[in-house]
Amino acid sequence: MSQTWKIVIVIVLIISVIGVFAVKRNESEQGTDAVIDIAANINEEVQPNQFVSKDLPKLLDLGSDQCIPCKEMAPILEELKTEFADKFHVELLDVRKDPVMATVYSIQLIPTQIFFDASGKELFRHEGFYSKEDILTKWKELGVDLTQTE
Repeated sequence: MSQTWKIVIVIVLIISVIGVFAVKRNESEQGTDAVIDIAANINEEVQPNQFVSKDLPKLLDLGSDQCIPCKEMAPILEELKTEFADKFHVELLDVRKDPVMATVYSIQLIPTQIFFDASGKELFRHEGFYSKEDILTKWKELGVDLTQTE
């Protein structure tokens, strides 16, 4: 094969590689634009405080049914939901099924637990597994009375 043909083949390969990178970059930018569009178009019905109770403080857990720490926390959260129903509300959101919520709450890692006061103000945020004892301790630190009434 002559030197000229080798140069032509190398040039064609270089142009092909550049073309692939350009297409990939364009797809990546479009994907980012789509996420930005979703975040920008969140209507007023989907606001962080929509899951906040106005009468009791709230624990909002954002996770996924496919996440191992989230699965480990699910029974704890269900237990808290019933055991302390008169002290605070517990809400679970699956951010894989509803990815807009991950954007609304600026979720970086799942599970994330957000503690809100009764007026909807965020008091504390925790990322990762959080034990029942730690959750109850945090509520006490935040001034929520957890004594059980008979």
